[in-house]
Amino acid sequence: MDFWDVFWLLLIFIPLLLIWAFAVVDIFRRDDLSGWLKALWIVVVILAPFFGTLIYLIFRRPGATPQERQAMDQASRDFVQKYAPTDTAQQLSMLADLHDRGKLTDAEFATEKARVLDAAKAVTPATPTAPGTATSTATSAAGAKPTAPSGA
Repeated sequence: MDFWDVFWLLLIFIPLLLIWAFAVVDIFRRDDLSGWLKALWIVVVILAPFFGTLIYLIFRRPGATPQERQAMDQASRDFVQKYAPTDTAQQLSMLADLHDRGKLTDAEFATEKARVLDAAKAVTPATPTAPGTATSTATSAAGAKPTAPSGA
């Protein structure tokens, strides 16, 4: 084999073959194409491999299949779950690090810090009160005695 045979094989024929195979697989995986439209595209791509594939790739609607979207979403959720800080101290440490490196402004840091602390307060259970010591929050907060409804 001389240089031009290797050049033709490696740099032109194999990439064109891979693009053709991608188009055929993509036609079968698309859920937005009906059966007849898939059959038509397969016939066009197989009978006219270069031009059929080129035409398909030009007119193909961009977008992922539902399985691909679901897989990307699940991979993103797994990544976040694996690497996101789990407790308040880690979250605050990460926020402080981002603020120190200049990735967060002072306002962004303050809002995120308040959000993390508010979320920690919501998760923390309230301290139980002993039976018989519970008081009305409205009465104790106002400092006034409850009055009986007037019957006038």
